[in-house]
Amino acid sequence: MAKKFALYPPRALMNELGMREGQRVRYTVENGKLMVEPVPDPIQVALHSRKWTRTSAKELELQSEKEQSEFYA
Repeated sequence: MAKKFALYPPRALMNELGMREGQRVRYTVENGKLMVEPVPDPIQVALHSRKWTRTSAKELELQSEKEQSEFYA
């Protein structure tokens, strides 16, 4: 363990898990053990998940304007 309690897992282990430098992780404790799991990047999830609807840029803009007018009115 490094200064300020920083943890530096071996690079080979991180590569095996498909993790990358700077990736966010979630820490939990289970049965006295520190568990570390990756937190999915929301942009990557959006880009690579199955699409279930279609929205045009115009529809998105209209919805945005509606919500902004309701919020800031």
